[in-house]
Amino acid sequence: MSASARASVWRDLIRKPFFWGIVAIVALLALNVLKDPTYLAISINPNNGNLVGNLVDILRQAAPIMMIAVGMSLVIATGGIDLSVGSLMAVAGAVSMEFLAAADDSGSVGVALSAVGLALLVTAILGAVNGILVAYVGLQPFIATLVLMLAGRGIAKVITGGQNTAASSDPFRWIANGFVIGIPVVFILAVLIVLVVAWVVRRSALGLMIEAIGINPRASRMAGIKPKGLLLTTYVLSGILAGIAGVMSVGSVMTVDISRTGYQLELDAILAVVIGGASLAGGKFSLSGAFVGALLIATLDKTVLFLGVSSSATPAFKAIVIVAICLLQSERVRSWFQRRKKAQTPAPRVEIVKEAAA
Repeated sequence: MSASARASVWRDLIRKPFFWGIVAIVALLALNVLKDPTYLAISINPNNGNLVGNLVDILRQAAPIMMIAVGMSLVIATGGIDLSVGSLMAVAGAVSMEFLAAADDSGSVGVALSAVGLALLVTAILGAVNGILVAYVGLQPFIATLVLMLAGRGIAKVITGGQNTAASSDPFRWIANGFVIGIPVVFILAVLIVLVVAWVVRRSALGLMIEAIGINPRASRMAGIKPKGLLLTTYVLSGILAGIAGVMSVGSVMTVDISRTGYQLELDAILAVVIGGASLAGGKFSLSGAFVGALLIATLDKTVLFLGVSSSATPAFKAIVIVAICLLQSERVRSWFQRRKKAQTPAPRVEIVKEAAA
């Protein structure tokens, strides 16, 4: 490959928003390595043959964020937003834990699958409520989902009687804590779900129709697209993915904490979507970018704990990193630096060589 071709590939790469997310992940990992050179070491647990290490922990922690980030990407692409995903995670955890606690044989695979199915059904219904309020009632997405954001934890408290419910189920726990060929099951499931959703929305006209609604709902309706049905579908899908994230979260400890499960994760999901290059104005989304954004959020959370940043300074630390990434993604900021670089580069001197007269 010629030098000009390599330069062109590099320019195209740095214009992709998720590229700077990857750069930030590498920078955070390098920062951790400076403190502990063995930070990236991965070992094999001799008792079960599973991989253990900080990177494995990051992958496991990123899985729930990936789920809600994917759903948030589709909702934001329509020009909306879903603030209720964190509360829906708590509802899914409450439903599944209560079901397992009341089951006669909580250790069976069938009971565990029933608990997961019931949790996803409930969150799908709540997601449909969001969709109906936005698409058919005409409420603004911010207000409609804010209502369920506030009411969702109340619903979870009603389900559990206001208590943090614990249950015992090895198959259910395996979803969050199990391993396949040494890799966490929860991360494998998250990757498979992201690939399936990406294949559906990009290999069909669904993705284009979702983006069309976000760009101009009226024009999309005149083009034959039915925005109401698609809006309802995206909010239902967001609810289901939030339910999956809730199952992943409570499965790791087999306890639902109504006040903590999914707390403020809707903000992490929005950040992951923005880092991935989606436009909050709608009309554009990138599931691969949301995937990278979720990994970055998990890496950032792990770095905050590893570096011992105080809880009072944690929000400021995260904000600095996020702002830096957004500035690097900005085409205007990069253009400004390029102009500054050209202005500081001295002009080449032109030497006039006089030929000696013959």
